[in-house]
Amino acid sequence: MSPVVAVIAPGAMGAAVGKRLSDNGLMVLTSLDGRSEETRARAKAAGMTAAKDGDIARADFILSILPPGDALSLAQRFVPALTASNAKPVYVDCNAINPKTVDRVAAAIAPSECPFVDAGIIGQPPKPGDAGPRIYASGAAAPRFAALRDYGLDIRVLDGEMSAASALKMSYAGITKGTQAIGAAMMLAATRAGSADALMAELQLSQKEMLAWLKRQLTMMPPKAYRWVAEMQEIAGFVGDDPAARELYEGAAEFYERFAEDFAAGKKDAAALAAFLSKTSS
Repeated sequence: MSPVVAVIAPGAMGAAVGKRLSDNGLMVLTSLDGRSEETRARAKAAGMTAAKDGDIARADFILSILPPGDALSLAQRFVPALTASNAKPVYVDCNAINPKTVDRVAAAIAPSECPFVDAGIIGQPPKPGDAGPRIYASGAAAPRFAALRDYGLDIRVLDGEMSAASALKMSYAGITKGTQAIGAAMMLAATRAGSADALMAELQLSQKEMLAWLKRQLTMMPPKAYRWVAEMQEIAGFVGDDPAARELYEGAAEFYERFAEDFAAGKKDAAALAAFLSKTSS
């Protein structure tokens, strides 16, 4: 029989993953208690079925896809239902959390006796016609999770520590989203200093590939900045043994937090960034 998969929650990534699974013939459950009408509509469009915690605990897999700050609380919420369930679904934490947080989530799930998988998603939400993001997975139960390859997910099992997938995710996001924070900060600083035209001209002359990448990424960044605050904090914890690196990512978290606050209020910084990115050489 085909597995039943629960995906929590139906945000941009969760709903897209849910749709990929439902499009490939699976029953996909989700939790909509207390969620907005927008979220409910997104779940419906993805072919996801609203379910109570007890029903979700009888699924074959539970995929936790949330802002990283919510990963532990979701696991704690489901422990009573999972403990009572005879199904013992594979609990897959797909969130952008560091290995120490993974250990805490795994420890929270352990009393339920459900298998635990650490996973890290790299790439954009799946769309029709593409392979979707890579979902790296680690831990003893990761090969069981890899069975969802048959239903449209690009799952890649890693050897090594149980939290190997999150270590990869932290490293990758530290490079990509950390670089975006630096790029955006310098573009805004140049704008404030009156040297935006000169900076753009020099980037076009000497850093064409970097500029092209920053244009693609930073055009999409503003509405996501609020979600990256906790992710940068998780990365700061990941590099915590290096004080200078920790401060670097704590600073990136503060940058994204301030940018997100401005985006919610008046979008002044987002407008300035967009103006810089739209400049062309004279």
